[in-house]
Amino acid sequence: MPHQHSHSHHDLDGHHHHHAPANYNRAFVVGTILNSGFVLTEFVFGWQANSVALMADAGHNLSDVLGLLLAWTSTIVARRQASAGYTYGWRKSSVLAAFLNAVLLLIATGGIIWEAIQRLVNPGEVNGAIVIGVAAVGVAIKTGTALMFLSGRKGDLNIRAAFQHMAADALVSIGVVLAGVGMLLTHWLWLDPLLSLIIGCFIVLSTWELLKDSFRLAIDGVPNNIDERAVRVYLSERPGVAEVHDLHIWSMSTVETALTAHLVTPAGHPGDEFLAQICQELHDRFGIEHTTIQIEIGDSDRACLLEAKCR
Repeated sequence: MPHQHSHSHHDLDGHHHHHAPANYNRAFVVGTILNSGFVLTEFVFGWQANSVALMADAGHNLSDVLGLLLAWTSTIVARRQASAGYTYGWRKSSVLAAFLNAVLLLIATGGIIWEAIQRLVNPGEVNGAIVIGVAAVGVAIKTGTALMFLSGRKGDLNIRAAFQHMAADALVSIGVVLAGVGMLLTHWLWLDPLLSLIIGCFIVLSTWELLKDSFRLAIDGVPNNIDERAVRVYLSERPGVAEVHDLHIWSMSTVETALTAHLVTPAGHPGDEFLAQICQELHDRFGIEHTTIQIEIGDSDRACLLEAKCR
């Protein structure tokens, strides 16, 4: 059975994904510097104010700095050219960074929840004025950093991880401000850990989706925005195609999707124009940028070995 192969790669210009623009480097630099400086400031003032919410938020913010560095490094490493040892380059590093960022955020949030529970059991005196002032600065820094990643959060899981880290931390800081105001007005010391506990639980719920999405891509699952059955139907309905097998769809990075498939065309090889059209339509309809199609004529008693495995 003659096997013929066609490969096509398109630069991304569809609506399913968007490559991270170069100015995200500036966002990573600014965000890392601002948040690194705030970590030390928040911890010192949290210690002086005896606020578990401020000190826990400082630890959480430190995890965000590490998360920003991780995401930033992966965007640089992912641009490395392919080589004999890494035929796809290092694109997958962006997926791994998004997964590690989700794990890091869950661990940091778990620390906040634990500290909040401890302080609920044994509440201590808290300087509400210091809590409000420091946390308000944190809201401004973290919200500003999150906004720098806002436009890319839907098209790039790695950028989404950076955005979610910053947005979650901004939410924690808002909760700290509210706790400080509440304690000044009511002197209820349990407000500080209670709000930390509530916000921590909310962050865990929202981060769980990021963890699932990044893990799915890490193990080469079909991206959530692509319907494998719809792709299979599209390929099987192409003129002259009698069968589709060994279809695989996976993410090469957080912004690039790849596909391989075997098409059986008993009438003979359909030609390069036919293959080019399929590649273009897969890109336009499904956002698949890197397509590899193998043509099989089916004129032999020897079936494709991969077809047999699919049954």
